[in-house]
Amino acid sequence: MITYRDARAADALPLSAMARRSFVETFGTLYSASDLATFLDDAFGANGLAAQLSDPDFTVRLAIDQGEIIGFAKMGPVTFPGEWRPDAIELYQFYVLGPWQGHGVAQEMMDWAIRHAREHGAREIILSVYVDNHRARRFYQRYGFEEIGAYAFQVGETIDDDRLMRLVI
Repeated sequence: MITYRDARAADALPLSAMARRSFVETFGTLYSASDLATFLDDAFGANGLAAQLSDPDFTVRLAIDQGEIIGFAKMGPVTFPGEWRPDAIELYQFYVLGPWQGHGVAQEMMDWAIRHAREHGAREIILSVYVDNHRARRFYQRYGFEEIGAYAFQVGETIDDDRLMRLVI
């Protein structure tokens, strides 16, 4: 049975391991080993995701199956370049491991993200998604997210073409 709860500092190591696994499963073939290692260390190392678990500006929601973290969503202040509404919130990372995709985990996590945004006074959710991640883009579009621009997402020395999307809530 899958359960959901907010992450705690004690979740740092298993959450970072799950995030690394999910990113490599989904995008690992797109990058050189050095670019991938740099990104994984920056995003999911001690100064990345783990440090944000104790930062009050961020909230991380976990999906857990039999004691294993199988998915997570991270929300916080919008950091994309440009001017954003003060009542906007960013959905930074939204990961579900492959074996649990298609089993309702992503829907439960997105429903939580929208509730969380509303409960914290947000009027819109902003995210970026890799241009060729068609499955994720279709998922976000089903929830009403619309493309609002392009974003250069850096993975090591590689610059990816991401799309910014917004959901007005």
